[in-house]
Amino acid sequence: MSEIERLMVPGQLEPVSHYCHVTRAGKLVFVSGMVGIDRNGSIPPSVVEQFQVALSNLDACLDAVGGTAEHIVKVTVFLTNIADRALINPARQRYFGRHRPASTLVAVSALILPQLKVEIEAQAVLPD
Repeated sequence: MSEIERLMVPGQLEPVSHYCHVTRAGKLVFVSGMVGIDRNGSIPPSVVEQFQVALSNLDACLDAVGGTAEHIVKVTVFLTNIADRALINPARQRYFGRHRPASTLVAVSALILPQLKVEIEAQAVLPD
């Protein structure tokens, strides 16, 4: 079995429970749910801005293990308002481009803070 790395990524929100930001097991990468809280701890008001920050946070976690968005094979997006899917979809299309991952979208009643509207988690496979 490959060595398992569990990383806390500088600049990311301190975990609110007992987890790490990203785990790497060989070529497999698992990124915990990323939300729209920036490095200063501020939360943008719109779901689109929050999603863009969450994608930047996702990038930081992938970068920490040598990955990029093109290595993502599966995402799960959590929205507090399912109608916001149409609002975040353009940013999602730009982010993934031609590298479409498998995906699940889930409507939730709330996220960890009441101001948060979107969260994204991802699994990736790194190249040889």
